[in-house]
Amino acid sequence: MELLYGPVRDYAWGSRSAIAALQGRPVPSEGPEAELWLGAHPGAPAAVERDGERVSLLDVLAAEPEHWLGRKGVDRFGTRLPFLLKVLAADGALSLQAHPDAKQARAGHAADISRPVGERNYVDPYHKPELLVALSPFEALCGFRDPAESARALAAFDVPALEPVVTALRTGLAGLRTAVRTLLTWPQEERAGLVSAVVASPAEGPDADLARSLAAEYPADPGVLVALLLNHVRLVPGEAIWMPAGNLHAYLRGTGVEIMAASDNVLRGGLTPKRVDVDELLRVLRFEVLDDPVVAARPAGAGVDCWRVPVDDFALQRVTVGGEVPEAELSVDGPRVVLCVTGPLTVDDGTGVLKLESGQAAIGSAAGGPLRISGSGQAYVASSGVS
Repeated sequence: MELLYGPVRDYAWGSRSAIAALQGRPVPSEGPEAELWLGAHPGAPAAVERDGERVSLLDVLAAEPEHWLGRKGVDRFGTRLPFLLKVLAADGALSLQAHPDAKQARAGHAADISRPVGERNYVDPYHKPELLVALSPFEALCGFRDPAESARALAAFDVPALEPVVTALRTGLAGLRTAVRTLLTWPQEERAGLVSAVVASPAEGPDADLARSLAAEYPADPGVLVALLLNHVRLVPGEAIWMPAGNLHAYLRGTGVEIMAASDNVLRGGLTPKRVDVDELLRVLRFEVLDDPVVAARPAGAGVDCWRVPVDDFALQRVTVGGEVPEAELSVDGPRVVLCVTGPLTVDDGTGVLKLESGQAAIGSAAGGPLRISGSGQAYVASSGVS
């Protein structure tokens, strides 16, 4: 095991306290800190230390792929780390977005190769399923709710221009695509007026509060209304949401540990200044009701919990030690990344012993054996799901 140094991404919606506090740095930070990346994604690879200098994890893996990834990992994913672990800290809403499945990603990337970089939807040929576990109270929009509920929410604003959308939603799933398309393709010159009419409505309740909150950030974005078609999820620490391909979602606020397939394919529909491609988003969206997007942790041994997902790109386990459980042991195949969220903790996989404080991370290779974590605190362990 060796220390892993992850870059912090400074997106505008980030927090100026959460990641800095986790890592024991002064609060507030100089600017927004949105995501701590702990992986080998080309967009922002983490680093390890070699002879007193930090070396990109991309170069380390390329030099010894089978040592780091294991024979099974190389056979399944090639010479790349198939997962990316993040700490995400949101003080403002992220974009309405969805991700393609593996087949769509491959086809989309092949088609995008000939397009200018700024016009590409697919920056790589991989899918991007995601799991987020809350470290703090966390709010998100995740998956479509019952269209009848959405119809009631929009009708409560009593805005005549929304009547065609409400009518479509009242037909159930058959009208959901029409409703989403109508909102996302609303005439540009009429968008500010539509959102203003919603904000000015006397409607009250959680849906009205959400619309007004989003409109304060995006006063001319019909994504404010699309948000009301989704499940508004409030997680307590330890609860998770699973976002498979085609799931329309957006994070609103809070801090969480996120693990995903190592891809950056994002199709956006609104609530963002970044590129939006409504047609491509509609093509990959799954227009189905997601009844319960919350995933509960399952015990996986003394001091160990996990969240089971139907992909083999990644697996995530949480280890809590101290008191009656002074040490936990995990059987982990392939490469593993350990993120300490409270400590100190001692990590040992047979290749070396490492002490981690809060906010520090470590990486171990496929050559390592069972992972033993001891001390007093909590860590998240990311690995591939290949066994």
